[in-house]
Formats: sequence, structure tokens, C-alpha cells
Amino acid sequence: VQLQASGGGLVQTGDSLRLSCAASGRTFSGYRMGWFRQAPGKEREFVCAISWSGGNSYYTDRIMGRFTISIDNAKNTVYLQMNSLKPEDTAVYYCAARNEYGSVWNYWGKGTQVTVSS
Repeated sequence: VQLQASGGGLVQTGDSLRLSCAASGRTFSGYRMGWFRQAPGKEREFVCAISWSGGNSYYTDRIMGRFTISIDNAKNTVYLQMNSLKPEDTAVYYCAARNEYGSVWNYWGKGTQVTVSS
């Protein structure tokens, strides 16, 4: 299984970025896809998640209303649209996958760096 995250970069406060996560190596039907992030010196935190079917998305309060997770099943790709970026959004962003009914995120991709300058 491979989860390949991309789309990170250096932006300014208020800018937008769209991250992509290309998933391969198995059938992800019945799985939940998620985005996490880890800022320097901090623990990895949950950002948002969505069912592979495209429904039932949920977000951490910190990014509610600014970030949107979506999925393109035909491309096996999960997206994270990030708007109104703030310096505190600076982190390495990771995509992950777990069984819809499980509690452990089984699969992780390498992260992509997002840096927001003030």
C-alpha cells in the first residue's frame, strides 16, 4: 500500500494550497482516509477525514470552515483544500488510511511540508 502526499509549499498568510494524496496497492472501499499534521516540536494531530465513498467527513475545530477534504474515487486520490492559511498551519501534512470500522490508522504516507509565512 502506498499513500503519496504532494502539493505542499511555502505560502503567505491568507493564501490557499491544495494537497493531494494518491492511494494505491489495495482496494480502499470500506476505508476512511484522513489528513494529519505535525508542527515543529509538537505531536502529530488529526486534521480531517472522509469515507472512501465520499461521505461522512469531519474536521478538527482548528481548521473548520477553512479546510475541505474531498475524494476522487476514479483517480484514487484524496484532496485537502486549504484556504485562509495561517502561520499556525505550518506543519508536515500526512495522509493516512484505516478501516471504516477500525480505530487504528494502518497506512501512512510520507508527509508534505506546508509553510505559511506571516
